[in-house]
Amino acid sequence: MNVQVGDSIPEWVMESVRPERMRTMAAILRDPNPVHWDRRAVAALPFGIGERTINQGPLGLSYILNMLMEWAGPTSVRRIVMRFPQVVLDGDRVIARGTVTAIREENGVRLADCDVSLSREGEAPSLAGTATVALPPE
Repeated sequence: MNVQVGDSIPEWVMESVRPERMRTMAAILRDPNPVHWDRRAVAALPFGIGERTINQGPLGLSYILNMLMEWAGPTSVRRIVMRFPQVVLDGDRVIARGTVTAIREENGVRLADCDVSLSREGEAPSLAGTATVALPPE
């Protein structure tokens, strides 16, 4: 895999964030916060979101991880640090993107440091951070 600083990681798209997945994840995580499964609870908030449930952070993070693993392999992710400046809502179409910011070697393994994000088309990122990925041999 010939990777260079400045390369874009192939985008990964979630065509529509589904509320059913949020309910399932809330059950798996034992997350009692109703904003992930109760539209009325979200509508009662002062944020003006309306009746759309809010995606859990781990689900949004998983979209970025899917992008990285499709690009470099299922065991490639070594580190990821994320911020969650915006919410992702049910029905959103979101795109995971990344750019290689550095290539280095550590203990005989080629690593790519990357800026990564998840956003709606044309909007500021809902999730943003950095990742370190082990690159497959060239």
